[in-house]
Amino acid sequence: MTPALEIVEYTDPACPWAWGSEPKFRLLRVLLEARLDLRWRRVFGILFDDDEDPAPDPGAEAAWYATFIDGVTTHTGAPKAPQLSWVAETSWPASLAAKAAEAQGETVAELVLRRLRETTFVLGAPADDADRVLAAVRDLPGLDLDALHTAMTSDEIRTAVREDWRETRRPCPEVMGIAAPGPHSGRAKHLEHHVRYALPTLTVAGDGGRFVVPGWRPLHEYLDAIHAATGADLPAAPPLEAAPALARFGSLTGPELELLTGDREPPSGAVAVPTGNGPLWIRPGSWEPGRLH
Repeated sequence: MTPALEIVEYTDPACPWAWGSEPKFRLLRVLLEARLDLRWRRVFGILFDDDEDPAPDPGAEAAWYATFIDGVTTHTGAPKAPQLSWVAETSWPASLAAKAAEAQGETVAELVLRRLRETTFVLGAPADDADRVLAAVRDLPGLDLDALHTAMTSDEIRTAVREDWRETRRPCPEVMGIAAPGPHSGRAKHLEHHVRYALPTLTVAGDGGRFVVPGWRPLHEYLDAIHAATGADLPAAPPLEAAPALARFGSLTGPELELLTGDREPPSGAVAVPTGNGPLWIRPGSWEPGRLH
């Protein structure tokens, strides 16, 4: 029988550590989907909540947060926007859209979440209200935009994301006292009124038990957890060629290109979107950066 595996991903569309972890998570999904009975569930933790006080100086806040993102991308190699125009006012609209997109299938859901991440980390203009969200995702292949809009404004999806908010603020004991060194150990975050998982955190569960891989971790820790949970050994060789990888995902960062394909050069015809930390490679005609502002 095919081993069963459940992965829970605690995340947020505007989290720079989650953005930098995308190469590993994309690789895991590619490796696992053909080998295990996989359920991968995303829990949107709401990094920027509605009840937070507005910054007294939005420009200074954006400059400070851009410096923080610079530090994160030094570790992750992920693209960063040449200029961050503002810090996301709230994570709710993007999280509602990402949750609502799941009803249209995993392929569409991945494209929607990815595009919403790119508004912050490639374009520097976070999709932090409904209009910006819809403008960002409107050209994604296979997406029913009207259905997405209806769903993301429904009580059902708001209730589901509210439960994600609660679940993220019930971290498991394994992450409470982590003493591992940084840069992002995954130790639970103590906020003013709550404790929550650090983002991203994966929990990995199978017949062999449940394991937690929090924060910024090397690929082998995820593979070790999957092996412990299922007994499965995943191949070490890159699973895709460059052209099919770009066709599947629509956009590839440099770290994704190398990890998924073993190549550092993009496939023929790929279009480079310049960023502050290497290009983002996209399919020709897949989106125009100027349209998403």
